[in-house]
Amino acid sequence: MPLSPDQAAEITAQRAQTTPTRRVTSPGMEERLYTAHPVLDHGFVRVIDYMGDDAAICQAARVSYGKGTKSVSNDEGLIRYLMRHWHSTPFEMCEIKLHVKLPVFVARQWIRHRTANVNEYSARYSILDREFYIPAPDALAAQSTVNNQGRGELLEGEEAARVLEMLKSDAMRAYDHYEAMLSTEGQKGLARELARMNLPANIYTQWYWKVDLHNLFHFLRLRADVHAQYEIRVYAETICEIVADWVPAAFKAFEDYRMGGVNLSATALDCIRRMLKGEEVTQENSGMSKGEWREFEGVLGG
Repeated sequence: MPLSPDQAAEITAQRAQTTPTRRVTSPGMEERLYTAHPVLDHGFVRVIDYMGDDAAICQAARVSYGKGTKSVSNDEGLIRYLMRHWHSTPFEMCEIKLHVKLPVFVARQWIRHRTANVNEYSARYSILDREFYIPAPDALAAQSTVNNQGRGELLEGEEAARVLEMLKSDAMRAYDHYEAMLSTEGQKGLARELARMNLPANIYTQWYWKVDLHNLFHFLRLRADVHAQYEIRVYAETICEIVADWVPAAFKAFEDYRMGGVNLSATALDCIRRMLKGEEVTQENSGMSKGEWREFEGVLGG
């Protein structure tokens, strides 16, 4: 259960409050504020605060680039120009603060994006809840035979059942020992900062994560990609839905130029030019390695 009844009631109370303001607001984001969007079995993402909108991006761009933007007839066109030409600074004028509940092993992937401000729930001061991520059966897969950091075929039958049982029993046993070490009944009890070391990587943690839109787009480009690990990808996909309501023009440009676009090397671009001229181009005469050629064929749909 992502939220307790008390937490749900607190969010309802927050959403019932309204305050007059002179600052720019985004109608789509105002509807999202404080709402917890469920992710995985016990996780969620919710917006705590935000700054800016599509217009704020354009305002900053026109200050930064002056007369160079006068040929752009509208804000959406300007935003697409900025995205297309990798002018990232104006997107940094928008910020978002998220409250995220996620498994520790997902958090360790997430924290590699070092361009945000993070404050995590501290197990030195507080006791973690007995909540663990247990994959759904359709998320249990064998190691990929072609990708050292990916998944292959689904586990089935007795093997899948055995793996799920081990995940559940190991997590519960570790938490039982965690509670036993913390207990002060008939003993001193181990310090929380030490007892936490026994907990598994699938236990849930929480943090506040504040990031500007430019760096958020970089996070989403990598983590919402089909090749990203499923458990972090579903968080990224949820954030994509939120961002689409917050800055619709910027997100549309991001989808088009970053998520839906590709970067080609000079060699790959030369191969395309040769193909357009009618030349037969193969891996052997392309100047690419086998790996590069395979990826190039994937881009072309070959």
